[in-house]
Amino acid sequence: MNDINLPAIIANTTPVLQALTDALGVTRDVVASDDEIHAAWGNLPRAMQKIPPALRDKGMARMCIAVASGLFDSAINYIWNASEVELRNKVKRFGLNVVEQVTGKTDFDEAKLNDMKAAELLSLCLKLNLITEDGFFFLDQCRDIRNNFSAAHPTIGDIDDHEFISFVNRCAKYALGNEQNPVGVDIQGFVTALKSGKFTQDQNAEWVQRLNNTHQAQRELLFGTLHGIYCDPSSSEETRINALILMGNYRETLSPATRSELIDRHQDYIAGGDENRHKASQQFFEKLGLLELLGDAERHSLISNACKRLLSVHQAYDNFYNEPPFAERVYQLSSQGAIPDTAKDELVNCVVTCAVGNQYGISNAAYTYYENIIKNFSPAEVASMLLLSTDKKTIVGRRIQTHRRCWESFKSLVTLIDPSSVSTSVRSIYDGWLK
Repeated sequence: MNDINLPAIIANTTPVLQALTDALGVTRDVVASDDEIHAAWGNLPRAMQKIPPALRDKGMARMCIAVASGLFDSAINYIWNASEVELRNKVKRFGLNVVEQVTGKTDFDEAKLNDMKAAELLSLCLKLNLITEDGFFFLDQCRDIRNNFSAAHPTIGDIDDHEFISFVNRCAKYALGNEQNPVGVDIQGFVTALKSGKFTQDQNAEWVQRLNNTHQAQRELLFGTLHGIYCDPSSSEETRINALILMGNYRETLSPATRSELIDRHQDYIAGGDENRHKASQQFFEKLGLLELLGDAERHSLISNACKRLLSVHQAYDNFYNEPPFAERVYQLSSQGAIPDTAKDELVNCVVTCAVGNQYGISNAAYTYYENIIKNFSPAEVASMLLLSTDKKTIVGRRIQTHRRCWESFKSLVTLIDPSSVSTSVRSIYDGWLK
């Protein structure tokens, strides 16, 4: 921004103001005193520095002239008018059609925007995140001051140089000085694009950019839209993939409010008995790596069912070739947060049984998943694993004690355990396997 250097004016304005008031037969105090004018004039450049050069127009020039004349009530009117104009322009840049979608205002157009009162305009800008809550608070105070202390209406009192500079500073900071203007996303166009075929890399990047450029409130609303589209049974697979890929860009930065909204939507499917959407929603959370947001009961069910399927495949014909995708799913489920206590034993039994294999060998392609799961076992899961080797009632226990290959396989798995994860109650079993 260009520095603002206002010329010295007191030496010239003091005699002129005195002469004018004398000519009209009124006292000099009908306008601000020389000291107040001098103080306001000295502080004005610092406040105006926050205003982008493009907005330092004739209104700002007239404000300065009014200040030099001691007319603070007129000066605040000029900068307030400029603030209103800029806030209306921010709404236009956001997108009038998007305003209608976000607020529910029907047939919202430029004419209706221009007809809005200042209080309504500030409320709309707050809703669109064009101003912050702090900005709304201070600008609303400015609106009240302008209505009661400016030349726009009969005044109930006068403002001094301190109040004037504070007024200018607030308008400059919260209405004129914020050059970042989020652009709203056309919701209808957004949904249409999602359903029009699989996104190209450029398309995905463009929509990520548009989501980044809108304000947080609308972005969170659109996250809910993505979840709903993914869970809709009528959505095509390409549409679901588009929704998932877009959400994946934000999984690490989802706000608590967004997480809460997604969980509420998921719970609504359960409460409404909508099994198709409920299962799709579970898949949505799983693929985004957000299963920890779901309750223990649901996570238990997902992990338990995945373990049952894996064990079933493991014990079936041609298991060495069929295990990998089932092992991968168990790994993905187990890596998303702590395992519910109710599912720990079943998970450990499943993974260790498959990792030990049978007398003929193991599924080499699935083994990496088993190793990674075991390396992340909690102390309770480690204890459960070690106790399996002594329990002849379990499949893996019998295999370990019956087949040398299985015994050696389990011994190798024990070396994956971090010693610090071994509790005192099973320390002797652990030490025995390492001898």
